[in-house]
Amino acid sequence: MIKLRTPISEEDIRNLHIGDTVLLSGVIVTARDAAHKLMIEEKPDFVRDALKESVIYHCGPVVKKNEDGSWSFVSAGPTTSAREEPYQASVIGEYKVRGVIGKGGMGPKTAAGLKEHGAVYFHAVGGAGTLIANAVKKVLAVHKLEEFGTPEAFWVIEVEDFPLVVTMDSHGGSIHKEILEKSSKIAEELIG
Repeated sequence: MIKLRTPISEEDIRNLHIGDTVLLSGVIVTARDAAHKLMIEEKPDFVRDALKESVIYHCGPVVKKNEDGSWSFVSAGPTTSAREEPYQASVIGEYKVRGVIGKGGMGPKTAAGLKEHGAVYFHAVGGAGTLIANAVKKVLAVHKLEEFGTPEAFWVIEVEDFPLVVTMDSHGGSIHKEILEKSSKIAEELIG
C-alpha cells in the first residue's frame, strides 16, 4: 500500500501505475458537474490553492451540520466520473490537479490529460459511502452551497488514509480500457 499526502508532486504521481493501491491523506476537494463547468467557464480563485497538486473527488456527499456550525460527512461515496469527461483534462491542466477520484473510469480526453499533466485517476469503491466518510476527518470549507446545493457544492475536506486504486495512470495505462477490450472480444466470440 502506497501512502500519499497532498500536495503531491508530479514525480510521485509518475511513479504510480495501474493496479497500485493507495492510502491518500491531506486536503482534497469534491466537485461534480456544476463545479467542473464553473471551473472552466469562470476559473474561480477560491479552489485554485486547494486543488494545486491535490485531488478532485467526484462525490455528492451526505452531510450534517453540527451544533457548533461545523459540517460532518455522513456518506461520501464516489459518483460516476464519465459525466466530467468534457471538462476533466482542462481542469487538471488549469488547476495543476494531480489526481481525480471517482468510479467507472474516464475517456480518452481525460487519459491524454493525465499523461500530459502528470495526474492519475483513482477508483473509490462504490456502495461504501459510509465507510469512506470515516476517512473524512474535517470539512475545511464549502463553496457554492446556496447556489449549487449540497451534492454539487465544492467541499474542501481533509482526509486520512482514504483507500484507493490507481485505474488510469500518467503513462497511458487504463484498467477500464483493458476490461472493455477484453469484454468486447469475449462478447464477439459468444455472439459469433
